[in-house]
Amino acid sequence: MTNQSANTGMETRQQNFERVLSREPFKGLKAIFDSLSPGRQELFEGVNGTNSYEELLARLGYRLTLTQQIHVQDAYTRVGLAGSIKAVLPYYDIPTQSSLPTLVNIDSTVTATPKSASFFNAMLAALKTQLGAQH
Repeated sequence: MTNQSANTGMETRQQNFERVLSREPFKGLKAIFDSLSPGRQELFEGVNGTNSYEELLARLGYRLTLTQQIHVQDAYTRVGLAGSIKAVLPYYDIPTQSSLPTLVNIDSTVTATPKSASFFNAMLAALKTQLGAQH
């Protein structure tokens, strides 16, 4: 029989990661992570073991490709094997009034605009800062 009382009242680093990632400021980043479908432990280790959004994607088996513009409505028409898009993640940042869409493609690439890649890189840095401040 295991001693489960040792963790009672104590949040594990993984649980803390999930709780912080679920906060409102990180919902766009969480949507991307959920679409990449890595194991949660793999994602946790990737966030802790990388220094940038592009590096994290690479660790999770994806390559970041940049494009000048993403037409979200058009991208929805290309979801599925025939269109090669696995997920369309439209994200609108209200404070900056910016549209920051991301496409997760079937060929293990993530397509973003330079602006959205930069935004999610900064969001990842903020996530890492919050996680570090809690320990």
